Order: sequence, then structure tokens, then C-alpha cells
Amino acid sequence: MKRAINHLLLGLFATVMLVSCSSGPTLQTYFVDHQEAPNFISQDLPISMLKVDKSSFTEEQNEAFNSVTRLNFIGYKANESNTEDIKVEIAAVKKILKDEKYNELIEFSDKGNKIAVKYIGTDDEADEIIIFGSSKEYGFGVVRVLGSDMNPSKMGTLVGALKGANFDKDQLKDIQNFFK
Repeated sequence: MKRAINHLLLGLFATVMLVSCSSGPTLQTYFVDHQEAPNFISQDLPISMLKVDKSSFTEEQNEAFNSVTRLNFIGYKANESNTEDIKVEIAAVKKILKDEKYNELIEFSDKGNKIAVKYIGTDDEADEIIIFGSSKEYGFGVVRVLGSDMNPSKMGTLVGALKGANFDKDQLKDIQNFFK
């Protein structure tokens, strides 16, 4: 009897462990599964490789920049022959980003272009920031901003600073040419 109870408890424990593990798609597995697929481009960029002139950064912007360690990018190029495929891919990314672990930071549309910024973590410290943009004309792209002690509100000031910052645009030439 004691042996049967042990087997029952062990079986119950194994069942709970298997059920509690999330087997759904994640953004990371989406990147891995699609990085070499047709019409996709992916790039992994350590922030240390970006040559950015930080001389005009405020202390807060500098702190935000230094908290980022890596950028992961994946993009899908739209063309006349893949309009249905792009809808499927955008739906797949949106489904992943609907998971409750992604907190919404901002979402907006401009002239048919849609941008959503989400993060994983707390309001004070994000483990990952996700920027998802889509356009009927160009396709879509997802950037995973990875780092440590990233503050979501400070990242907003960093984006503003990077718009006006001097940096070597050749570093992003592959991505720009892909969407042309």
C-alpha cells in the first residue's frame, strides 16, 4: 500500500510539473525558428558594437544606454506575393505579445505604421524591452532590447536621445537595405 501511495504521489508530482511548464511559443523561440526563413532577416547586435556619440547624453540617458547589453532584431519583408503569409506572421507575433508577462509601455499608429513597445519585468526594472513595428508597405520588425537594471521610463528618454545622436549608420545598413 505504501508503495502504491508513493507511485501515486510521484505520478501526481510529474503531472503537475509537466502541466506547469509553458509549452507555448515565446518570442525567443520565434526568433530562432525564423532567423533563416525566406523573407526574414535577423541580426544580433551587442550594444558595445554601436558607435554612438554619447557626449550630449544626460546622466539619465547615459545610465539607460549603459543598462542595455544587446539588441536582437528580426524582420519580415512585405512584397506582392506574401500578403497572406505576412498576416499569419504578424498574428503569431501578436499572439506571443498578448501573454500577460508582457507589460504594455506604449502603442501608437501613424500613417498605416503601427508600433507597440512592451517590457518584461516591473515598472522600475525591465529584463527585456520589445519593440514591434508593422507596415503594410514594408513588413514588420521586432527588436528585443536585452540588458540589466533597465528602467522602462528611462528608455523613453534614451530613444529621444538616439534620434538626434551621431552614430555610424553603416552598422544598420543591412536592415535598412532589406526593407527597401
